[in-house]
Formats: sequence, C-alpha cells, structure tokens
Amino acid sequence: MDSIIDFFLSISPIAGAFYATLFTWGLTALGASSVFFIKNMNRAVLDGLLGFTGGVMVAASFWSLLAPGIEMSPGEGFVKVIPAAVGFGLGALFIFGLDKVLPHIHINFKETEGIKTPWHKTTLLVLAITLHNIPEGLAVGVLFGGVAAGIPEASITGAVALAIGIGIQNFPEGIAVSMPMRRLGSSRFKSFWYGQLSAIVEPIAAVVGAIAVSFFTPLLPYALAFAAGAMIFVVVEEVIPETQQDKYTDIATLGFIGGFIVMMTLDVALG
Repeated sequence: MDSIIDFFLSISPIAGAFYATLFTWGLTALGASSVFFIKNMNRAVLDGLLGFTGGVMVAASFWSLLAPGIEMSPGEGFVKVIPAAVGFGLGALFIFGLDKVLPHIHINFKETEGIKTPWHKTTLLVLAITLHNIPEGLAVGVLFGGVAAGIPEASITGAVALAIGIGIQNFPEGIAVSMPMRRLGSSRFKSFWYGQLSAIVEPIAAVVGAIAVSFFTPLLPYALAFAAGAMIFVVVEEVIPETQQDKYTDIATLGFIGGFIVMMTLDVALG
C-alpha cells in the first residue's frame, strides 16, 4: 500500500484522479469479463453483489465525502453545515434531472425511464449503469482536487481509499451489465464490451471534478456533498429497489452491510 501512496504523491493530483479512476474502470471491465467464463449469474448472488455496491456507496458518501466536507466548512452550528446541506441537495437533484432526461432501463428490463427512444434495451442498460458511475468518478476527482488545492482535510490516502472502495463495488456493476446482455442474446464479446464501457465516464468525471475544485477551492465542501447526494440518490432510487425484485432480500441486505463495513474500514484505516 505504501508504494501505491508513494506513486500518487509523485504525480499531480489531477493525474492521480485520472489514474485512480482508470483503476475503477479496470475493475468494471474485470467484472464484465465474467461473461467469458460464466453463462448465467444466480439471482441470489447478483442481489448480494448489488447490495454490497449500495453499502459501499452509502459508506463512502458519509466517511469519504460528507464528514470531511462538514469538517472543512467555516463557521459553527447551522452555518457550518450549510455547504454540506446545499451540496447534498444539489447532487441529488442533478441525478434526478439526468434520471428524467437520459433514456435508460433497469436491470430487470421492465422499467424504462427518461425520454422515449427507439434505442435497444442493451443500450439503455449501459446508460443506466453509466448514470451510476458519474457521481462515483466525480467523488474521486473532487477529493484529489482538494489535495491539489492544499486542503488539510483532503489527503492522498483518503482519495486512494475511496478509489479502492469504488473499484471493488464496480466489479459487480460490470457483471450487472454484461450478464443481462448475454441473457438477451448478445455475444460474449459484445456483452463484455458494453459492460466495461459503462465505466468510461468515471475518468472523465474525475478529471472534471479535480480541475474544478483545484481552481475554485471554496467549492470543495459543496462539491464533496454534491457527490455524496448524487451517490445516495442512485442507491435509494435504483440499487436498493433492484435488490427487492426477487426473494433474496435478506442476502441483499447482508451484502449491503458487508459493503458498508468494507468501505468504512478502508476509509478509517487508510484515510
């Protein structure tokens, strides 16, 4: 781990944000590559993995984003929490707006959302997971941007810990795209290709977030909370409801608890 931290300390934080999200993208691709070895994924396993994803995202939202954002905000009492409250609300509204405009479909292929479009179901599924990945990439980028701005509460170790946690939960997200596509009759390669492609937005969002925060330091508390609000919206609106579609809700709940513990441990131990 020390060698990883040394590497990120040796490069610019913006480059660090890019490389860190290349790692998270790579784990998405690794998850998507499961279609080459597994014909179908058991629904109980998928629900458990999705629950794990939700747990990681919720824990990251507090431990890596909201708590540091509140800590670095000036003032006391209500004044101190205003940036976090405003940023959190705006982040949720941002994903809410994209959810209403961007055409996409849920993993169960039953619920199409966004504007009406003749696009194929597989394209809509990729867009759904891409929507998940925007706040994840943004969260990593914002933390690295805080490092670039010299904010004491933003550290390289904390940013790397967040990237590791998001990378771990990206593995099941890759599966969640590639396996349903395979069931619809797509080839193994096509299922893999679109599965990994869903995370391409993460390096882009990370670099945008890092550059914005590094140049506009006062935005950092708002930006951290913005990423948290966006992630929580995704979890509550889509990830958790998806795990309740079948009879494996207990497995999904245990997966959520496991994901929360893993992310909390990573952030506290490394951040």
